[in-house]
Amino acid sequence: MLTSSDVIRQIESTGVIAIIRASSSDELIEVVNALHEGGVTCIEVTMTTPNALEVIRKARKAVGDSAAIGVGTVMDSETARSSILAGAQFVVSPILDLPTVEICKQCDVPVVPGALSPTEIVRAWQAGVDMVKVFPTGALGPKYIQDLRGPLPHIKYVPTGGVNLDTAADFIHAGAAALGVGSSLVTKEAVNNRDFATIKATAAEFLKRVRQARET
Repeated sequence: MLTSSDVIRQIESTGVIAIIRASSSDELIEVVNALHEGGVTCIEVTMTTPNALEVIRKARKAVGDSAAIGVGTVMDSETARSSILAGAQFVVSPILDLPTVEICKQCDVPVVPGALSPTEIVRAWQAGVDMVKVFPTGALGPKYIQDLRGPLPHIKYVPTGGVNLDTAADFIHAGAAALGVGSSLVTKEAVNNRDFATIKATAAEFLKRVRQARET
């Protein structure tokens, strides 16, 4: 069974959290399998997915401890608690909600809240979070992560928004600990066409670019 430390190490070592949404639970399980086969082993199932908690249960059963299945778009502590009971191994939020952070700490489950300004980011870190989801970074780009790391080099940043194959290396070079990747990894077209081979190949390519960026 993966511990909290195991999950954080897995997120950092692979450098990618896949953020997935789908129209049905069965469809999403196939996406999870494709990502896993491509080497992306940290997978965030958003609460906007139909029957998200059941999807988390099924995904955990399907991949066991070979991947970390988390929950995303968590807005409050009760949703965090329900997700953890369903088997979520990490919790991601677009916002900083301190009661959510607290319930995750009580359950010894990694929590990655969203924050954007330096004040929000430091407040999250002081609350004891494991990593900070810098969101949204689409308009700000890798330079914003680099600027944050100047005065705040000790914080583990997970930029989310605007991360794609063209920008992945730049975000890693800027100092990101990992990348939150959504539609550029799991496209609607691939899901609708059940093109799981493309999802698998894209996952492998993201990992390759993260690895190469770290080496240089």
